[in-house]
Amino acid sequence: MIGWQVATPAPAAARPLRRALVPVPEPAVGQVRLRVAACGVCRTDLHLAEGDLPPRRPGTIPGHEVVGYVDALGDDVDGAAIGDRLGIAWLRETDGACGYCRRGAENLCPASRYTGWDADGGYAEYAVVRADYAYQLPAGYSDGELAPLLCAGIVGFRALRRAELPPGGRLGIYGFGASAHLAAQVALAEGARVHVMTRSEAARQLALSLGASSASGAYEAPPEPLDAAVLFAPVGDLVPVALRALDRGGTLSIAGIHLSDVPVLNYQQHLFQERSVRSTTANTRADGHEFLEIAGRHRLAVTITPYPLDRADDALVDLAADRVNGAAVLFPSG
Repeated sequence: MIGWQVATPAPAAARPLRRALVPVPEPAVGQVRLRVAACGVCRTDLHLAEGDLPPRRPGTIPGHEVVGYVDALGDDVDGAAIGDRLGIAWLRETDGACGYCRRGAENLCPASRYTGWDADGGYAEYAVVRADYAYQLPAGYSDGELAPLLCAGIVGFRALRRAELPPGGRLGIYGFGASAHLAAQVALAEGARVHVMTRSEAARQLALSLGASSASGAYEAPPEPLDAAVLFAPVGDLVPVALRALDRGGTLSIAGIHLSDVPVLNYQQHLFQERSVRSTTANTRADGHEFLEIAGRHRLAVTITPYPLDRADDALVDLAADRVNGAAVLFPSG
């Protein structure tokens, strides 16, 4: 099959992905194999390709927003059948026995493994996953629309919950790409007022079209104090900007797996009056199931930019240059 591998990490413009012919994977015990129909292109893939996330194995196939159809079953698989449409997400496996797993924080499991980092992902024609880590997907969405829900959607949802936005509260969103445009819709559906700060004019227009109360430049102040904020842009300079925008008792949730250095914070300006900063680490399967259930009840508008699988390297280049509106999605069928 065709698969794109991370050769030597380098800036996206240097084309660190390598197109290769690789064996079609066979499902092991407890696994299913999916014929990939669509795979989202996530900023985490860009961090891996560029070396911000050191590769954990040579020649890894990235991609952890995988939508596909079951075409083979390993032994001892329950809850999946040939032809089912399933999703593969970032969190791939945990030990299920450590203290974190036992208390429901499997995203913090020291033995956790990740799709497209520890094992091959969806920049390919086939992918395998343990059946108990695959997701049933809501009806009413195309394959391409579902792909960004599996990381951009799920992890953005966890970051939103980590921000502890009160009912009917005022939410600030910094950066407005694939993850942010989905989290914003969840917040709006739950009655929040949403203010978006981002450098992209196209993203600002998208935010307003989805119902945001305002959209302005990334470093501009929102029109009112914020009860909560989520930082989606991997830009540490925005941390003090977002903290200054918070009202008393507000929380800033940082969504990304990678962030550039945070400047020195001034306690009085940025943290006093019980303002909080929280990071977000991956997600639990419970997060995924809850978000996908919400997506089934509230039809989310998913903005995608399609690419054929043969242009996976172009998709990463465009993502790095902020030329993607919404989410880039690869289609093996072209």
